[in-house]
Amino acid sequence: MFLPQDGSAAQRKKTSASQTVAKKSLAKKATVKKTARPKIIRKVVAAAPARPSYGQLAGLHGMQDELDLRSSVALVVDQDTNEVLFSKNESAVLPIASITKLMTGVLISEAQLPMDEVITITQADVDMEKGSSSRLRVGTELSRGELLHLALMASENRAAHALGRTFPGGLQLFVNQMNIKAKLMGMQDTRYVEPTGLSSKNQSSAKDLATLVNYAHSDPVLRELSTSTGYQVAVGNRTLQYNNTNRLVKNPSWDIGLQKTGYITEAGQCLVMQAKVAGRKLIMVFLDSAGKLSRIGDAERVRKWVESNHTPAVRAAPLASREHARRG
Repeated sequence: MFLPQDGSAAQRKKTSASQTVAKKSLAKKATVKKTARPKIIRKVVAAAPARPSYGQLAGLHGMQDELDLRSSVALVVDQDTNEVLFSKNESAVLPIASITKLMTGVLISEAQLPMDEVITITQADVDMEKGSSSRLRVGTELSRGELLHLALMASENRAAHALGRTFPGGLQLFVNQMNIKAKLMGMQDTRYVEPTGLSSKNQSSAKDLATLVNYAHSDPVLRELSTSTGYQVAVGNRTLQYNNTNRLVKNPSWDIGLQKTGYITEAGQCLVMQAKVAGRKLIMVFLDSAGKLSRIGDAERVRKWVESNHTPAVRAAPLASREHARRG
C-alpha cells in the first residue's frame, strides 16, 4: 500500500527546481554582459625616431677624423696667418641655423641705425615655420640695441626677426642685403632667406663661415654682445633674465672674442668662434654636431689638440742680441 507523497516535500522539490532555473538564467545574463563589454586595447606607441639632419642624410657623419669629433663639418684656421690647422668636410653646404644671426648683426651694426629707437614685437615676428616659443610676447617694446643684444647672445628669434623687419626698406630688402654682403665678402656658398636661421634654406659652408667670423670679429659691438654672459631686459612690470647660449663664455680657461651658436633639426648643433688658444688667434667652425653638448665637446677637443700640437715655437734671440743683453 503506497501512501500519497507529502505536500511539503513536493513543494520543496518545486522550489529547488525554480532556484536552479533562476541561477542558470542569471549566469547566462552575466555571461552575456561580460562578453558584451567592450575590450580596452592598450596600444604602445613607440617614440618617433628623430629626424636626420642634412649632414646625416648626405652621409657626412661616416667620415672619420683624428680627433673623433661629433661634428660632421669642422674647420680651424689661424686668424693671423690663414693657416688651416684642421678641416673636415669644410666645403659641404648645410643649413646653418642661428649662425645666420651673425650676418644679421653685421648689417644692423654697420647701418648705424639709432640703437635707442624703440621697436615693438608684432605678430609678424612670431615663428610660423618651426613653432618655436619666445619670452618676448607680441606687443613687447624694446630698443634696437636690446634686441641686437638678445639676438646675438641668447639667439632670440623674435628679436632677430624684428631687427630685419624694421630695417629701412623692410624685411625683403634686409634679406637681399644679407646676400649681397655675403657675396662682397667672398662667401660663394652662402644663401639667406630670412634673418633668424629658423629656415633650413639658410645655408653655408665652413669655409664661408670662417670668413664671416673673421669679418664680424673686427666689429667691437658684435664682439661685446656675442660674448656677454648674461643680460636683463625690463618688459612691462617684469624683468627677464637671459643667458648666453654658449656656456664656454663663462669658462675661465677660454678666451673667446666672438661666438654664435645655432640649432634646428636640419642643421644639427652648430658653433662658430674666435678664440685665443696656445697663444694663437683661432677661428673655429663646427656644423651638424650630433648631441646636445657635442659642439662644446668638439671645441674642447680641438683646444687640447692645438695646445699639444700647435703651440708657436719660441724664437731664440739672435746671438748678437744675447751677447748685448749679457753685457748690459
